[in-house]
Amino acid sequence: MPDEQPRKGLSGAILSKAGDLGIDETNFVKEALKWQYNWIGLAGAAAFAAVSGTGLPLILAAGLELIYLSVVPQSSRFRRLVRSWKYAEEKRLHDLRARSMIQDLPPAVRERYSFVIRICQEIRANYDKLSSTSQIFVGQMEEKFQGLLYGYLRLLHAAYQQQVYLDTSNPAAIQREVSRLQSALEKDPQKVQEINRKRIEILNKRLEKFTRIRESTQVVQAQCSALEDVLQLIRDQSMTMRDPQEITYRLDTLVQDVEQTESTVREVESLFEMTNEGMEEVLSEANDPGSTQRNRQKN
Repeated sequence: MPDEQPRKGLSGAILSKAGDLGIDETNFVKEALKWQYNWIGLAGAAAFAAVSGTGLPLILAAGLELIYLSVVPQSSRFRRLVRSWKYAEEKRLHDLRARSMIQDLPPAVRERYSFVIRICQEIRANYDKLSSTSQIFVGQMEEKFQGLLYGYLRLLHAAYQQQVYLDTSNPAAIQREVSRLQSALEKDPQKVQEINRKRIEILNKRLEKFTRIRESTQVVQAQCSALEDVLQLIRDQSMTMRDPQEITYRLDTLVQDVEQTESTVREVESLFEMTNEGMEEVLSEANDPGSTQRNRQKN
């Protein structure tokens, strides 16, 4: 049986990248070696050896250390402790990322996020009045709210970043430049033609990137609006509904929708990480026309 049951809600959001973080591949021997109490013991042995003027305490300490490293890392309690350290650190980083995203948002978008927080608080307040048996589902609901709020914040932040890109881009000007380069291509010298063909390729990629980001922004905005609508519906129903299990089902569906949209956002975010290798190559060839011929010879 595993040491810990799978986590949902906020815990799931925080540990969704556990593999990347190395939480599920923790070197427990290394963690045991770094544990402060281990170092205190070793330091005590070294101090005793210095005071007594004999190396016997160090020999005994080395033997005890080997026993310690062979036993403690295998302990389920120690492993749970280490995982709790990792989880606490990732939660701290998670909270820092959330605060940073909130600060990046303009006031109007921050107010939109605050509005959704207030809706969740109203739903909690309504269901806090239920029987103790129903509180089990209320606890599950709380975890789902935390995961939803973080996913919603991620979508708001992504939509804002994408909109900033769209507002600062001018696809019409890019298209005009492509047309101008294409019309003058045959009249240019051979070396200039080679450079301008690469420019046309890069500009077309920018147009494609603009189109994909614009579509993604529309999807993200629609998902954010849908999340707001569903949560408001849940709030309205929570005033009369006495079955929190049905609400948790609605929240599960909403979480899945947000996760699917987030996967789309991650794909689009990769576009922002595109390197400028193409442009650097164009500039390199402009400064060193012979590089084109050398590259061809390499290929």
